[in-house]
Amino acid sequence: MFSRLKPSIFLLALLLCVLAGCNSNDVSRSNTASPSAGGQPGTALPMPPLNGGTINNLGWTFSGGKRNLFSEFKGKVLVLDFYATWCDPCRRSVPHLIELQKKFEDQGLQVVGLNVGGADDEARVPDFAKEFGIQYPLAQPDEELVTFLLGNNDAIPQTFVFDRQGQLAERLIGYGENGEQRIDNAVAAALKTPAP
Repeated sequence: MFSRLKPSIFLLALLLCVLAGCNSNDVSRSNTASPSAGGQPGTALPMPPLNGGTINNLGWTFSGGKRNLFSEFKGKVLVLDFYATWCDPCRRSVPHLIELQKKFEDQGLQVVGLNVGGADDEARVPDFAKEFGIQYPLAQPDEELVTFLLGNNDAIPQTFVFDRQGQLAERLIGYGENGEQRIDNAVAAALKTPAP
């Protein structure tokens, strides 16, 4: 009887590991990892300042092959959202990101969704965008950008808010009860920063 239970226990453990990898609703863990306004992500990797040349030369590529660099968004408030179509907290965060883009687009806000769900997930992005009515751009991040920003914690969703100067205003890991408020506060503060 024990040998019949072994595969079931293994499958249950595997399922729990997959779900845990997507992150829980608990964003309180991110409080220690969140940098202060204008600071760097709390990564264990050696990192140059965010306003240095490193992040400016990193970017993302759209399905049609067009590429954007971080540096192209100076003067705008940039929200980078790392997500996967299969991640439940990611899916719950999308309506709020859509709302933010619509509400503040005229003030210089740009949300960009960056899919980190793996090669198989890339094919699901068009249906995901259609399901939610996503109007902001969705792309594939450079591997170097993923390493640079998610180097110390690869849980998703992760949302980074950068001010008009290109400085990090907020890093949110996960999406829970205070997630919307933290993003809103960071966007409001970032929109008040002067353009370079």
